[in-house]
Amino acid sequence: MRGLRIAFAGVVFGALLAHGAAAQTASGDARAIDPAKSQARFTVAHIFVDHVTGTVPLSSGTVAYAAGSLVPARVDATLDPARIESGEPDRDRALAGPDYFDTQRFPRWTFASTAIIVTGPATFTMDGLLTIHGVTRPEHLGVTIGGDAAHPVYHAAGQIDRRVFGMKGQRLDPVIGTLVDVTLDIAVR
Repeated sequence: MRGLRIAFAGVVFGALLAHGAAAQTASGDARAIDPAKSQARFTVAHIFVDHVTGTVPLSSGTVAYAAGSLVPARVDATLDPARIESGEPDRDRALAGPDYFDTQRFPRWTFASTAIIVTGPATFTMDGLLTIHGVTRPEHLGVTIGGDAAHPVYHAAGQIDRRVFGMKGQRLDPVIGTLVDVTLDIAVR
């Protein structure tokens, strides 16, 4: 599934992740996502290199479950844009800088689910609020479930419009795609 877009030059996604001990919630168990086994990737069109791809580390979050289900009841996650990697250190520093993600002022991206709808035996969609660069917008992900009850894994995909997150325009903005494809592979502890 594919769908959440974040722009390399202006907005890289945020979504699903967790870290810490499992806790009990009113809706069932809450489990941590394993940052060491989870990854968020982005791809954005760029006129000079066709596409730029990279990763943003997942740093913390929880996945809450209803009893007996691998479909989450709620997901909250945090990503660390200061550690973005696109394969080019100078570009990574520019993305973390004040013209793009301004990670000194906005050191984290967050995602909080607002609706989860089962679409098949091992699939669901997730709507949520993504906050990047101090701007919160609704986003949509398609998700497939893998693994087993002891070690569930999720593959989520979406697409976001990087320009809606309020970053400053700059001279290279016209050569960077507006939509960013985002994929997340999430392993739950």
